Amino acid sequence: MQTLKQHSDRFWYMDPVAETDRPILGAVVGDTHTFMIDAGNSEAHTHLFLDALTVQGIKRPTLVALTHWHWDHIFGLSALTDTVSIASTATKAGMERLLPYAWDDGSLAERVRDGREIAFCAEAIQLEYGAERSMRVVLPTVTFDDTLTLDLGGVHVILKHVGGDHAADAVVAYMPEEKVLFLGDALYANLYAPTWRMTPGQTLRLLDVLDQFDAEAYVWSHGQVVTRPEYEKDRDILRSLARITIDFPGNKRVITAQYERLTGRSVDEEEQELISFFVNGSNGEA
Repeated sequence: MQTLKQHSDRFWYMDPVAETDRPILGAVVGDTHTFMIDAGNSEAHTHLFLDALTVQGIKRPTLVALTHWHWDHIFGLSALTDTVSIASTATKAGMERLLPYAWDDGSLAERVRDGREIAFCAEAIQLEYGAERSMRVVLPTVTFDDTLTLDLGGVHVILKHVGGDHAADAVVAYMPEEKVLFLGDALYANLYAPTWRMTPGQTLRLLDVLDQFDAEAYVWSHGQVVTRPEYEKDRDILRSLARITIDFPGNKRVITAQYERLTGRSVDEEEQELISFFVNGSNGEA
């Protein structure tokens, strides 16, 4: 069951759901504005979050920002009719490409076949919506190109377009007073490719950008809120694998051996998956 949790005085969040691909939704509570991070994957998801805020006595969000254009982060926007929506210029462009799409089973299956949709996402949409596909793509009201700072009253949010393999339009949200960095999906693999992949160059660039934020907590949209040491453990794994991949592109056996030599232990299941992503990303596949 999804629950609303309070991380700090100003930051609240709701747990994700893997089966229907519901990401974490966040709320930053200012003296003058409540700011919502991501709009949810359906109106039902969004209303659940809004109702949970109301139970806690938190004012309804007046602002909402989208971390990227993927369906699970934007389809709830149609429920936020009295909320000013914010996204990067690139995110708005990605959403515009969805406007002509139909969402019935046949249309979803066709897009999965031609690579415009991911099978997992099509299945999650079917589970989240059932037979009634009432989703409506609503475009954001406010756009920005690189960075946007919002003063919510007593707390600020800095939106930064960082890009990455998962989505070129990826945006992170940083709360300096709370020392929280909302990663969204920025550090995940590219799923809209023939094989899921990460590229070493993009990964290293993105990690360097994220290192510029002085955070003590990090929010993985489809994971959990983690401490700085926990994040740094994951960051260092990604950085090491990316650097090794640059030296041995596409060679899974050698990358694995080099990493095991570096760490002095066998790779675990998660590291094996990451190695596969980097191998796919360095094989020059389109």
